[in-house]
Amino acid sequence: MLSFGIVGLPMVGKTTVFNLVTGGGAETSRFMTGKTGTNVGMARVRDPRVDFLSDLFKPRRTVYAQIQCSDVPGLVRGASEGQGVGNQFLEGIREADLLVHVLRAFNNPNVPHLDGEIDPVRDLETVSMELLFADMELLEKRVSRIKGGKKITREAAFEMEVLQKCLAGLENETPLHRQELAAEERAALRHYNFLTEKPVILVVNTDEEQFKSRSYPGRDALEKAASARGLKTIEICGEMELEISRLSPEDREIFLADLGVGELGSDRLVRTAYDQLGLISFFTVGEDEVKAWTIRQGTDAKRAAGKIHSDIERGFIRAEVVAYKDLYEQGSMAGVKEKGLARLEGKDYIVEDGDIINFRFNV
Repeated sequence: MLSFGIVGLPMVGKTTVFNLVTGGGAETSRFMTGKTGTNVGMARVRDPRVDFLSDLFKPRRTVYAQIQCSDVPGLVRGASEGQGVGNQFLEGIREADLLVHVLRAFNNPNVPHLDGEIDPVRDLETVSMELLFADMELLEKRVSRIKGGKKITREAAFEMEVLQKCLAGLENETPLHRQELAAEERAALRHYNFLTEKPVILVVNTDEEQFKSRSYPGRDALEKAASARGLKTIEICGEMELEISRLSPEDREIFLADLGVGELGSDRLVRTAYDQLGLISFFTVGEDEVKAWTIRQGTDAKRAAGKIHSDIERGFIRAEVVAYKDLYEQGSMAGVKEKGLARLEGKDYIVEDGDIINFRFNV
């Protein structure tokens, strides 16, 4: 299962964001008390298409797509050299497929910033450089190991050439995901788990006044820095969203309308992470259950069937497919069929985001 890891300096609101996206109750001060474990939970991908299907079919159970999320100990300068909880931090995010970097904009005298003044760009640089240094160390060790071998094979020589090229890029402060590498060069790195190769989403944690005014110290500079790196930025008021999450659905809608926003920033974050991980959803519907199933973009119908059960994949015959857009416009399955919009697809059909599928199989 693909996952995203929430990272950042201590006291920026990482665990608050974790609790928002997972609905969990992890202690937000735990990393102040010397505890250095990683929180792990599941983030629900809120999807208005699931809401529509649930209203239409009135199932006994409604299931949204989910992705795994981890909240690791806060990082400090020198983490790549083992400072603070550096080793736990680096290992905690190495298995994540995407990084959500929480940056602090909020002011709270009771929660002092590690470096004094609030400066999101400085904090972005601090974490980015520690990830870069950690990758440089891994590259240098591997190059040294290859050079020290008794015999350097053709494959090892090519790998060393690629590693040295990557190292030169890192020395120029270019993360691996932004370095221009050919497909065969990327393939040479497949056994590694480099930190700067992972996609990143920036989350700016604001206070309520900053959120309402859409302004915070250093916003222009951060937007410029994010644009230069090709990074998406999402603004969240963590404390306010925690309060909203405790409201009834009706009161929540009223609160959001008063703020002039259509959805919570934490919901937008999870959906953005889902998209950047290259994931899409197909749906199964009925009186018993409406469910969103997660697959990678480019998955064929037979493999998609296997997400439900291996027997369905093994005995796959056909997939009855209806596009969500068609069902939404027609308002019922009967209307879709009257218009001839339902279709049968074979095992090689590439499932599209929003497909509503009933698999025919025989085992």
